[in-house]
Amino acid sequence: MSEHRQHRCGLVAIVGAPNAGKSTLVNALVGQKVAIVSPKAQTTRTRLMGVAIRDETQLLLVDTPGIFEPRRRLDRAMVAAAWGGAEGADVIALVVDAKGGLGPKVTEIAEGLKDRREPIYLILNKVDIADKPKLLLHAERLNAILPFKETFFVSAQTGDGLPELKAALADTMPEAPWHFPEDQVSDASERALAAEVTREQLYLQLHAELPYASVVETEKFADRDDGSTEIHQQILVERPTQRAIVLGKGGTRIREIGARARAELAVLLDRPVHLYLHVKVKPGWDEDRGVYRDIGLDWVE
Repeated sequence: MSEHRQHRCGLVAIVGAPNAGKSTLVNALVGQKVAIVSPKAQTTRTRLMGVAIRDETQLLLVDTPGIFEPRRRLDRAMVAAAWGGAEGADVIALVVDAKGGLGPKVTEIAEGLKDRREPIYLILNKVDIADKPKLLLHAERLNAILPFKETFFVSAQTGDGLPELKAALADTMPEAPWHFPEDQVSDASERALAAEVTREQLYLQLHAELPYASVVETEKFADRDDGSTEIHQQILVERPTQRAIVLGKGGTRIREIGARARAELAVLLDRPVHLYLHVKVKPGWDEDRGVYRDIGLDWVE
């Protein structure tokens, strides 16, 4: 990696309400999966960074948790991480679900960004499935609250509008040496990535059956002599009934979760993976400081 004087590098904070499509957008800009994607809201819990490259520019994308009204300690920690993710950014990108419209959450976030000095972009996402006549209305209403530097209409799912967005973000970045090697796409450790992949399968396969109050801890992550990796993970739930749901009849569900997570990890890590999952009932795990430390969130009072 040369430190050519024309290299540009900067931080883009991706903020927005839950389910705006922030993680899908980060993955699309990077060109491969670095962030957990789920139809269930509030799945991103920590500042997961994707690294995207356009020509001589490296974009460091901070994918923040959705900003919402916090009720429990875990919620408060997630919201603190979201606003923390916007600190020190060169650009803030507010991502809005164009199909879902402008609820109070979206307008509150726009109001909360009013005093920021960084350039702020408005990204109306999911335009492929949104009501087209309402798109300009949404853009006008939000720009009346906060005059955005630019407004983009994109679909992270289909790729519409992404080249223009990526070019605009790159042009805004300051001249600086790149922070990461050219082939690195995320600052998440492989250990953290492994936990995210399994957690995503929990969401995708269990949907509403399991409240989002579950967590995956990677207890062991070790490379074997044959070039494969052995991973042991513990899934914490709050009640025995939730444990039964995760296990499934005769252990069928946990085997399916493990099989899909293992297959995806083998691709992401580019080597064979041996994945062992264990489900443990731990009432009140979301009040345990150690769990927060393990999943990369700061403890908040």
